Amino acid sequence: MQRPVSIQKICVYCGSGPGLNPAFVQAARTLGRILAEAGIGLVYGGGSIGLMGEIARSVLDHGGHVTGIIPGFLSEREHMLLDAQELIVVDDMHQRKQLMFAKSEAFVAMPGGLGTLEEFVEQLTWSQLGQHEKPIVLANIQRFWNPLLALFDDMHADAFIRPGLELKLLVADRVEDIVPSIAKALAPQTVADQAKAEAKVEIKF
Repeated sequence: MQRPVSIQKICVYCGSGPGLNPAFVQAARTLGRILAEAGIGLVYGGGSIGLMGEIARSVLDHGGHVTGIIPGFLSEREHMLLDAQELIVVDDMHQRKQLMFAKSEAFVAMPGGLGTLEEFVEQLTWSQLGQHEKPIVLANIQRFWNPLLALFDDMHADAFIRPGLELKLLVADRVEDIVPSIAKALAPQTVADQAKAEAKVEIKF
């Protein structure tokens, strides 16, 4: 028995800076519009600068819902977005990541720096170890993530990523393909599959 796909919220990891390529800012704005028009809420790091700010403001500008989650020590550095409908200030990065996980049904990594990479890879690792089955999308805008994908290939070749530990990763070269790829990944889940996923022990980061 198939359960209709209903995506409520997607977590997006992205840079607190805009990057040098204008395509990154445009991609963030486009994804924000797509999420809002699809009725999908954004869960993100709570800042108002860089790509983080661009996607959040785009969601708001198009009538969508934004959940920002930010540690108190970053509230000034990343200029937390006070316009978000839901703004949660937490004590540390661990709480931030735990809440972002709990509030989202899928994860997207846009271009960004070490923080983006760290958050994305952590979700990928938990998925690899069978701790969750939420879709993870690498938004490979302008081939930004090609070096990382090449590194994953090297890990396979050197048997650091072994059979049984395959990466459950979706790659989208265009932001327009992100939501459809997530919907497709969620569609095969049966009621039994979802009940099993919901019964998993809460992940502790």
